[in-house]
Amino acid sequence: MSELKKAIDQISKDRGIDRDLLIDTLEEAVRSAVARKYGETMDIEVSFNEELGEIEVFEFKIVVEDVHDPISEISLEAATAHDPNAQLDDEMGFPLKVEDLGRIAAQSAKQVIIQRMRDAEQEIIYEEYKDRVSEIASGIIQRRDRTGWIINLGRTEALLPKDEQIPRERYKRGDRVQAYIIDVLKESRGPQVVVSRSHPDYMIELFKREVPEVADGTVKIMGVSRDPGLRAKVAVMSRERDVDPVGACVGIRGSRIQNVVQELKGERIDIVVWSPDIAMYAQHALSPALISRITVDEEEETLEVVCPDDQLSLAIGRKGQNVKLAAKLLGWKIDIFTNSRYGELNAERKGMDQVAAVAEISMENFFAAGYESIDSIIQASDEELLSIKDMTESKVGDIRVAINMLAPDLFEADKDDSEEPQEAPVDETETADEVVEETAETVEEETEESDTPADGEESK
Repeated sequence: MSELKKAIDQISKDRGIDRDLLIDTLEEAVRSAVARKYGETMDIEVSFNEELGEIEVFEFKIVVEDVHDPISEISLEAATAHDPNAQLDDEMGFPLKVEDLGRIAAQSAKQVIIQRMRDAEQEIIYEEYKDRVSEIASGIIQRRDRTGWIINLGRTEALLPKDEQIPRERYKRGDRVQAYIIDVLKESRGPQVVVSRSHPDYMIELFKREVPEVADGTVKIMGVSRDPGLRAKVAVMSRERDVDPVGACVGIRGSRIQNVVQELKGERIDIVVWSPDIAMYAQHALSPALISRITVDEEEETLEVVCPDDQLSLAIGRKGQNVKLAAKLLGWKIDIFTNSRYGELNAERKGMDQVAAVAEISMENFFAAGYESIDSIIQASDEELLSIKDMTESKVGDIRVAINMLAPDLFEADKDDSEEPQEAPVDETETADEVVEETAETVEEETEESDTPADGEESK
């Protein structure tokens, strides 16, 4: 076996590059070198002889009587010296020694070979990692880049961007780290693998690795919401009645979930049971808080959650973390009220449905105009009530009669106080974000025991 053939076989094996591709690259390099020395007009054919293990080059010339271009033409006399049967207009091939190409041409061929091999290797790496998107890759921290950390994966490098890192997680050169491949980009310098440690799907892959029931599909993860490095909620369901999805993910004495927690640097994980009933699902997602009632608005995808007064801080969580993660897990907006506050709002709106029925106007029209209680309607003038959509003067009169029948005491009291200045009605509806602001200090003082359950445990 020739040295060239051995080199081709060895490079193909070591670099994982297709052998035929290497041979094509060699032929192209030699063709380029010939063109560099003799010009583009020379008609040549380059091929690799498998038996000899060598590159063969032939130049072709046309047999003519008078030679005008020595590179592409040969005289009949010279042609018959090579082949007695040569005739005019015949095309004759002559072997060209590769060794005669010269140093510059040989250097050019070498550069072409190196560049083609590099391109082929990068293409192989790109195809390999493109198929590994959504998998976990492991590597060693190599250096810091202006956009993040560069991780050496072996055959190539990966970028861990700043916004894909776990906050407050620190690295140093030489640390071994694993991350989730989210994208593979084609760059001029080679394929760019982008990885993440804060992506929700990274947690799913970790559970697949630690929990056999998740890996084989017996337990399915329906959703993940994360506050990377701090807390997460994972919704699970079981495809088999005899398998407890929460227990499978937690493991004996929390062994399985602790491996995930350690990999995520102590991120606390709540495992909750998924349910097709959005109200039941929300109740699980808001654990460990106890929920009194949930009102569902499917059109607006909004949940009105009522909890006991002493459960408000648990439902909201530290800095609103619990309700934000629950809302992200469900994909719905969540408004939280205490029992006492909800009672006050209901008292204010009591009888509004009857007033709306008398006027034959939707309650949403009253609310849109800022009238959320009978008291606010009593305080308004007739002209102001006419601003309500679909309202007429006759309907205003019907409303006044209806209110006098529903709340005569309130109506009379308003008459007695009509000369006193009235304050503008206030919208007292509290959303989860407003409750968060009002209870921030109280929540900060909550102990860890009253804030959340142990990692991976579901509130009973």
